[in-house]
Amino acid sequence: MSKAIFAQRRDGRVAAVQFLYAWSLNPPYNLAEDIRVFFEDMETTGKPREHYHYSEELINGAIIQQAEIDGHIKKLAHNWEFDRIARIDLAILRMAIYEMLFRKDVPPIVSINEAIDLSKQFSTADSKRFVNGILDRLKDSLGRDARKGE
Repeated sequence: MSKAIFAQRRDGRVAAVQFLYAWSLNPPYNLAEDIRVFFEDMETTGKPREHYHYSEELINGAIIQQAEIDGHIKKLAHNWEFDRIARIDLAILRMAIYEMLFRKDVPPIVSINEAIDLSKQFSTADSKRFVNGILDRLKDSLGRDARKGE
């Protein structure tokens, strides 16, 4: 994967986490309209909307598959009440788990590393261990090579 595509995907993951975090605090009434407005605001970064195409896929996928994703989180968050998970950590987990389950072209280890980086950037110092623990347990249950995309 080229450096440009890697950077674009990283930017997409950051944008997806930002949207999913805001969405968890105040679920939209019109998802398509809220996504449109969000990406119009993102254009102020100097990058065109096409740059964030991957994030739109992550956002829609994580929201559409939220019930399944949250089920995995509840099962994998040992000794932790789902309602006590920080909203930013939940947004990171939803994005990463969507990617791990539904984007077979992305090696699970990449999703985990990106999620840990996002937790370092946006959450607390303890968050990275929590996020890593959940995603590592999920990785072990996927039944595929964690270092390869399909």
